[in-house]
Amino acid sequence: MKAVLALADGRIFKGRSFGASGEATGEVVFNTAMTGYQEVLTDPSYKGQMVTMTYTQVGNTGINPEDIESNQLYLSGFIVKEYHDCYSNWRATMSLDAYLKENGVVGIQGLDTRALTRHLRDKGAQNGIISTVDFDPESLVRKVRSIPSMAGLDLASGVSCDKPYHWSEALWELGEGYRQAASKDLKYKVVAYDFGIKFNILRCLVSAGCDVTVVPATFPAEEALAMAPDGIFLSNGPGDPEPMHAVIENIRKFVGKKPIFGICLGHQLLGLVLGGRTVKLKFGNHGSNLPVMDLATGKVEITAQNHGFSVDIVSLSHACELAHENLNDQTVEGMRHKELPIFSVQHHPEASPGPHDSHYLFGRFVEMMETNR
Repeated sequence: MKAVLALADGRIFKGRSFGASGEATGEVVFNTAMTGYQEVLTDPSYKGQMVTMTYTQVGNTGINPEDIESNQLYLSGFIVKEYHDCYSNWRATMSLDAYLKENGVVGIQGLDTRALTRHLRDKGAQNGIISTVDFDPESLVRKVRSIPSMAGLDLASGVSCDKPYHWSEALWELGEGYRQAASKDLKYKVVAYDFGIKFNILRCLVSAGCDVTVVPATFPAEEALAMAPDGIFLSNGPGDPEPMHAVIENIRKFVGKKPIFGICLGHQLLGLVLGGRTVKLKFGNHGSNLPVMDLATGKVEITAQNHGFSVDIVSLSHACELAHENLNDQTVEGMRHKELPIFSVQHHPEASPGPHDSHYLFGRFVEMMETNR
């Protein structure tokens, strides 16, 4: 079936449909990972976005029930160069096409994703529309220009959990799958705020020895403190952190009272809590092959990333110091408070997909909690 992708600046790409039929809108971004499309599809941080995979063949490992990062698909659309319906993987149970159809996600294949990626790099990430029913360029561009920009959108509240729950699943092991951690091994009580949290973050916390209770984005700080946690974790999530005024004020109540660790959106929210500002990046950083330097050790880590906003470290010079730097664009990848037990990173140390170079950060959080007990 014919399909068309139209961008807000008028650029048109023609291709073929796969997945669900109809129309989908969202901010068009590109992801440079060679593998891990299933984790990308189920990452809540992609809510409101349509993802272009720069790797050329997608779908050839199918879909399996283990490699999911949430219980549903949050992205608006999926864009690939060449979709493979014939999959081959020992854990696969269904095709990518069937998975997208089952979850109502529109996909487009057969277009020049290199040209699209270069266009987004030159012009910046922008809104787009995929359609299998309307092929009139002028009509499509009118529709996409009516969509609000990602800047200013609070999307995290739409992906957070409804009520608190306990998590005890640890990391996956060959031959065993996901194991349940024994309560005797969980020595540090952590309250994890869900702004779109990925399952593998929770597994990494548990494997590091944390007894994790996940709470909604708006869960009152007073109730969290009443749980007597050893630390507070702030998760990843979609959208712009600046409109999340109530969440920012809530997080501020933890400062100076508990150790805090933030990832991605949680990192950005901490920046705002501590008096800094955030900026929207031209096209963001999305992928699992991006180099970051840990300034404390001088070591370079290959990291997984998924963000469209960045913390301005200069605006935080009164409170924080730069801890990690992106070696591609020199944006802030991590910061630590000069006096308090608070640190955060912009990249994803839990990976999934991606390398495990940054797993040590969960151990760093545990050490901080132990020191400040």
